[in-house]
Amino acid sequence: MVRVRFAPSPTGYVHVGSLRTALYNYLFARHHGGVNILRIEDTDRTRYVEGAVENMLRTMEWAGITFDEGPIQGGPCGPYVQSERTELYRKHADELIARGKAYPCFCTPERLDQVRKAQQAAGIPPMYDRLCRNLTKEEADKRIASGEAHVVRMRVPIGEVVRFHDIIRGDVEFDSKTIDDQVLLKSDGFPTYHLANIVDDHLMQITHVIRGEEWLPSTPKHVLLYEAFGWEPPKFAHLPLLLNADRSKLSKRQGDVAVEDYRDNGYLPEALVNFLALMGWNPSATEELFSIDELIRQFDLERVNKAGAVFNREKLDWMNAEYIRKMTPAELLPLVRPLLEARNYVAGDEYVLQVIHAMQERVRTLPDFVDFASYFFVPPDFTDVDEKYKSKHWTPEAKERLRALLPKLEALETWDHDSLECTVREFAEANGISAGKLIHPIRLAVTGKGMGPGLFELLHVIGKAESVRRMEKAVSTLN
Repeated sequence: MVRVRFAPSPTGYVHVGSLRTALYNYLFARHHGGVNILRIEDTDRTRYVEGAVENMLRTMEWAGITFDEGPIQGGPCGPYVQSERTELYRKHADELIARGKAYPCFCTPERLDQVRKAQQAAGIPPMYDRLCRNLTKEEADKRIASGEAHVVRMRVPIGEVVRFHDIIRGDVEFDSKTIDDQVLLKSDGFPTYHLANIVDDHLMQITHVIRGEEWLPSTPKHVLLYEAFGWEPPKFAHLPLLLNADRSKLSKRQGDVAVEDYRDNGYLPEALVNFLALMGWNPSATEELFSIDELIRQFDLERVNKAGAVFNREKLDWMNAEYIRKMTPAELLPLVRPLLEARNYVAGDEYVLQVIHAMQERVRTLPDFVDFASYFFVPPDFTDVDEKYKSKHWTPEAKERLRALLPKLEALETWDHDSLECTVREFAEANGISAGKLIHPIRLAVTGKGMGPGLFELLHVIGKAESVRRMEKAVSTLN
């Protein structure tokens, strides 16, 4: 049975690249009827951020990614939090030492820093110089017994080529001379990522390791550890990087990278998941909108690209708008309501549903319902009016025409789209002008803006009394 894991470190917000990794693991597991596992890799206590685990769980729930085993669900391979498994890692580190595959290292941080600086000055890639590698067992045991601080390092074989197959990248090989004698167990007794990761993947029976490309250089170390323990390694698949438009690595310096930012800025989880699924993989040359069930049915690691995927924010905006248009106003109401309350906009559900219907074809994100249509809830104050639009359409003649039109609008018994349009167009024809000579000034008077839903639909939603009141005020006060 396929068994995969998403194994985040609780170091802060959830990066969109991490969400894509979690998504690909989820899609792969569901496609094959396998098991999706959540494991919290929190052994680096210096980077641990309080509340990060809870935030990550909320984010996964928001995105619709579920797990079969993990800290919440439990399972046969628990515990699923690495800080609760430290004795297990120490036992396996001792086993590696006994096998001659690892050794204790007593070098101080000061000495290691001196070695690194000397190597850099000589133009040599910084690596441990293996001073403690040839200590005898007796000497090492004596120094440990005396309480001397030490770490455990992997004994990388010399003069070998480490080979493995990657589902996405094909056959990969590394010369062992480029592989450092990696620290496996730190002096505080906590494992490094490399030891804990391998031990847990083996004991949790992981069949496929699907992770970001940044972990590719670590994979030969992991392959060597599997060999040192005598274990069969899983299959590897390293996902392409997410890139900025300039093809640099996606980073917070050039825009939002936290999933939480997209959630809080009004992106729908279905849209973000659909968008990220296509960052490096696409099951169709023509289709771009896929439900989660369609993604599960068609997902194939073999078709994931090697090249980095450009994170196109405009494409995400388009996709989010498409998902908004697919929803009913009733489905959007509970998503829009909190945004109105945050602005202290008071309106009943029936009215808000009409606003949503009027704006639904014109927004990209949820806040647009409020940001672009505040005039549905408060009268315009004309402080941010488009001056070019105003100077073109709010002329003395336009004011007088609107003043003359107002009694006809006030006399309307039925205030709906058709009645309003008929009245405005008849008045325009009777006065020998185009309807636009009335439509634009009315829009400016009622909304303060030059864009929005169709004018007659807009007036119908705002209502007769409020629309007339705004037009009267504009005629009397707006210069």
